[in-house]
Amino acid sequence: MSKEIIEFEKNQEKGSVPSVQVGDTVRVSKVIIEGKKKRIQKFEGTVIKLQGSSSRKSVTIRKVIDNVGVEKSFLLHSPLLPEIVTIKRSKVRRAKLYYLRDRIGAKANRLKARD
Repeated sequence: MSKEIIEFEKNQEKGSVPSVQVGDTVRVSKVIIEGKKKRIQKFEGTVIKLQGSSSRKSVTIRKVIDNVGVEKSFLLHSPLLPEIVTIKRSKVRRAKLYYLRDRIGAKANRLKARD
């Protein structure tokens, strides 16, 4: 990549982004704009994937609602994400937790707590 692109991406980064790891349970607040109104919507779930680097770093979060799995991807450096709160840290052995897609109910919550 050229120096201009690298410099532009550095300018797009937020000052502080919380450290998020795969297996963590997080609560992401996102600004939703509907017409002229703005509101904050919270999405809480388990991080199953981290991807990218610098200003393009994204996280995929999964939660189960009424026995239906919902996954959303968020750009960590987006100005529409005012806060990301880590609720629980879990010990995992994989970089991508795609196997959680096949688990439903109590089996999906088998991640062990990290000290």
